[in-house]
Formats: sequence, structure tokens, C-alpha cells
Amino acid sequence: VQLQASGGGLVRAGGSLRLSCAASGRTVSNNAMGWFRQAPGKEREFVASINWRGGNAYYTDSVKGRFVISRDNAKNTLYLQMNSMTPEDTAVYYCAVALGSVVRSTSQLFRYWGQGTQVTVSS
Repeated sequence: VQLQASGGGLVRAGGSLRLSCAASGRTVSNNAMGWFRQAPGKEREFVASINWRGGNAYYTDSVKGRFVISRDNAKNTLYLQMNSMTPEDTAVYYCAVALGSVVRSTSQLFRYWGQGTQVTVSS
């Protein structure tokens, strides 16, 4: 499975971005998927995960109410809508395919990873 993340960029605080992650090689519709991020000098952290059907999502506390994860299995694509962004959201964002179909939050339970897309939020 190859994952291509896109949609990153520079946005002002309070603004919005929508990330996309297109999967190729095989269908990922039976797998949960997720987003992680890594800020400079920090460890990679979990952001959000969604189950195989898209009916169940899980978020880290710092993005609850601001970010929305979704997926389109017909397009083999994962999304992350980011609203009310703050400078603390600045990071490289990675999409990943999980082992199994249920939501995950531990990076070790994700098998395939995209190359990352840079998100920068200015104050």
C-alpha cells in the first residue's frame, strides 16, 4: 500500500485546512486509518483515527471539536478537516493504515505510512 498525503500549507491562526490521503496498491476499505503528526523536536503523536466504515472516530483531546476525520472508501481516500487552527497544530502530518478495522491510537498498530505533509500555522 502506498499513501500520498496532500493539502498541507501555511495558514493563519483560526484558519482551516483539509488534508487528504490517497491510498493505492490495494483497497484499504477494510482497515481503520488514522492521522499522526510530528512537531519539530517532538515525538510523533496520534491525532485521529477512523474505523473501516467511517462510523466511529477517535481524537486526541487537543483536537476534539476542531478536527474531523473522514473517509471515502470508494475513492480509497482519507481526510482530515482542521478548523480553528492554532500555532500548536504546526507539524508534519502523516496518514497511516491500521492493522484491523477498529479505531487505533498507538502508532505500533499502524502498518503503512504516508510521506507526510507540512502544516504551518502562523500566529
